[in-house]
Amino acid sequence: MPRGYQIHPEDNVVVLLQDTAPEVVDVVGAALFPFAVTQSIPMGHKVAIVDLAEGAHIVKFGVTIGIASAPIKAGEWVHLHNCRSQLDERSSTLDVHTGATGDTVYE
Repeated sequence: MPRGYQIHPEDNVVVLLQDTAPEVVDVVGAALFPFAVTQSIPMGHKVAIVDLAEGAHIVKFGVTIGIASAPIKAGEWVHLHNCRSQLDERSSTLDVHTGATGDTVYE
């Protein structure tokens, strides 16, 4: 069974320790529980463990690391396509796979 890690008990995301398909993940760390991932998510990425409304705080390490830019259901990937920085408005334009800016034209 793949594993995920909850760093802090107040975190609403866990970090996947392996590439994960839609399947049950064994969460370890601050809490121990099985959890269903609903889509394929790469190792090292975050998955929501509760439903998050648009505008909700994404909490990792016990602190807010971003804001949900769209509703995120429990079990879904939390990344650039649905999470934005509260410090940098450009974060919502970053490419989901490369992190490259989408609002800058290079000539």
